[in-house]
Amino acid sequence: MPARARSAVGATVSGPVLIIGAGLLGASVGLGLSLQGVPVWVRDISPTTEAVAADLGAGSSWAGLVRELGEEGARAEADPQLVVVATPPDVAGATAVQALRDFPRAVVLDIASVKAPILAEVLASGEDARRYIGTHPMAGRERSGPVAARAELFTSRPWVVCEHEEVAPEAVRLARGLGQDLGGIVTFLDPAEHDETVALISHVPQVMSSLLASRLRDTPLEALGLAGQGLRDTTRIAASAPGMWVQILAANAAPVVRTLYGVRADLDRLIGTLEDPTADGARLDIAQLMSEGNAGVARIPGKHGGSPKAFSELTVLVDDTPGQIARLLTEIGELGVNVEDVRMEHSPGQPVGMVEVAVNPTVHERLVQDLTTRGWRIAR
Repeated sequence: MPARARSAVGATVSGPVLIIGAGLLGASVGLGLSLQGVPVWVRDISPTTEAVAADLGAGSSWAGLVRELGEEGARAEADPQLVVVATPPDVAGATAVQALRDFPRAVVLDIASVKAPILAEVLASGEDARRYIGTHPMAGRERSGPVAARAELFTSRPWVVCEHEEVAPEAVRLARGLGQDLGGIVTFLDPAEHDETVALISHVPQVMSSLLASRLRDTPLEALGLAGQGLRDTTRIAASAPGMWVQILAANAAPVVRTLYGVRADLDRLIGTLEDPTADGARLDIAQLMSEGNAGVARIPGKHGGSPKAFSELTVLVDDTPGQIARLLTEIGELGVNVEDVRMEHSPGQPVGMVEVAVNPTVHERLVQDLTTRGWRIAR
């Protein structure tokens, strides 16, 4: 039973750790901790999901321990330092409450994407809320399940810790330590503030993307063949699993609705203007709406936390053949230029693509000249 060992080199969390919920996030937590020598058990309502996570190295199977020792014996044997609740948000509160009962010496934290409803359920249960704390790693993938898990999933991603009035310092220490051990950037928010924030930066973007993509259902395929990168960018996250988003939006409905009220007001304003686009002031109102969007985009942090507007962009045309993008980036490096950001776009039906490279403005013109000299085609 490998999870019995208690050794972790360089990790704040020494373990053992029990992860309840062995999907993408839970299995990724297990992989990240296991690679650091932290003993981990994984438990899931689906025996197959649990077995796959264990086979991938995310931890030892809880079901196997129960078969050997029974449920009570397994709890005593595991004696976890930390229980990580990685279940869907609609059952995370009940799961956290049960974990507080089952493991009276463990700190229990959840990693669900909403925080206030789960905390309210824990506080109402009468269990020892000092040992509970909510966290939210702002990371994920479009794929789900343990086969999509990655040990580095949380590296350089925000890891939000949500303290509450009753929480014990040891719970806060472990919550912060878990985020740091997994490579996350730890920040602290009040649970209600967290839910308002993710409604705006995560949940409403999902809703808007899905609503836009839904307009495409009856669009002729020949019309969709004209779609550029803008449509792909704005609808990419619409491919997310509906079942997961039913739970997230239901759990965080009030903050999402408050943000959508503002979106609705802007849409009503734009619709009213476009119904009579030649009226006095109509064009100015359209320009103001667009410039308000410009101002919002400019506030999104870019590389190193600075504004992405601090960089200069150039677009390089590349043949759609193996090795072209790698050769371009290699040659930019050979010219002594650091790439701040890179995006790729394909021309539908054409054997050519476009690589948009962001660089320091001071080297922009020199890079254009040097790449042109080397035979690259730059879109002016």
